[in-house]
Amino acid sequence: MPYLYRFTIVVPCWNAADTLRETLASLESQTFGNWQALLIDDGSTDATPTLIAEAAARDPRFRALRNTGKGPSAARNLALHEARGEILSFCDADDLFDPTKLARMDATFQDASVAAAYGRIAFFDGARSRTQSSVPSEDLSVQMLLGENPVCTMSNVCVRSSVFAVTGGFDPEIVHNEDLEWLIRLVAEGHRVIGLDTLLVYYRTCAQGLSADLRAMRAGRAAAVKAAGHYGYAPSPAQEAIYLRYLARRALRTNAPPSVALRLAVAGVLKSPIGFFSDPFRGGATALAAVVALILPRPVRALLFAA
Repeated sequence: MPYLYRFTIVVPCWNAADTLRETLASLESQTFGNWQALLIDDGSTDATPTLIAEAAARDPRFRALRNTGKGPSAARNLALHEARGEILSFCDADDLFDPTKLARMDATFQDASVAAAYGRIAFFDGARSRTQSSVPSEDLSVQMLLGENPVCTMSNVCVRSSVFAVTGGFDPEIVHNEDLEWLIRLVAEGHRVIGLDTLLVYYRTCAQGLSADLRAMRAGRAAAVKAAGHYGYAPSPAQEAIYLRYLARRALRTNAPPSVALRLAVAGVLKSPIGFFSDPFRGGATALAAVVALILPRPVRALLFAA
């Protein structure tokens, strides 16, 4: 089937009325205009379907789809059959694209060796952002993914549609860390994934969001580790410590109970001090913040760590 667009943006939506307008505005603000967006309602009970219908009526590049209650992995997998873009770009319904994201990705994919790409993200609480992810200079590897996943979120990923089809898409049984499991399969099967050291996505932190369910995230990681095992990879103690450091930082950002961050930090240090402090600043700051959070009132913790 011939491609009609350079990009298809896949936006799974579930009860996203509070944030969806802002997300769609960030898509409409793209400096690169050759795109379509699949707005996939997943059984919302709020005003999300109305907002999707309004967007589709306003701009023909928006297309309304339904995926009643099947979850984000199944929603994203609709791209296997419904996308008409050469490159897939995923965006959760509460995140924002930088206006230049698609333009920068268009230039990146001029290199035929690139199967997928990502950039830096900023963690924000809807109003402010003081923390950004880092991007390694090397191509993405399974070893990186088994530590602290530098991609961070599917809103940060663009992938050629043909490559996504070869991978078979996401495992619909996985709700948390489904992106990690897919990325491991993508990289382990030899597809080149590169990082751009530029801010492309604003990732909304929320204590009620999927990423705040730390126990489920660990269960999802177990599925990703199992997938890595099929290709002969297993996480080292250092990589496990790096992942626990990542979870501790996520607990701090989402204003989880302070004991959660401390338990994760302690577990990471005990697993592998070398791994936990492999980035001395990040390891030290995480350990210190996990301790300090115990004595801070909740509003102060939110102010310091949520963004």
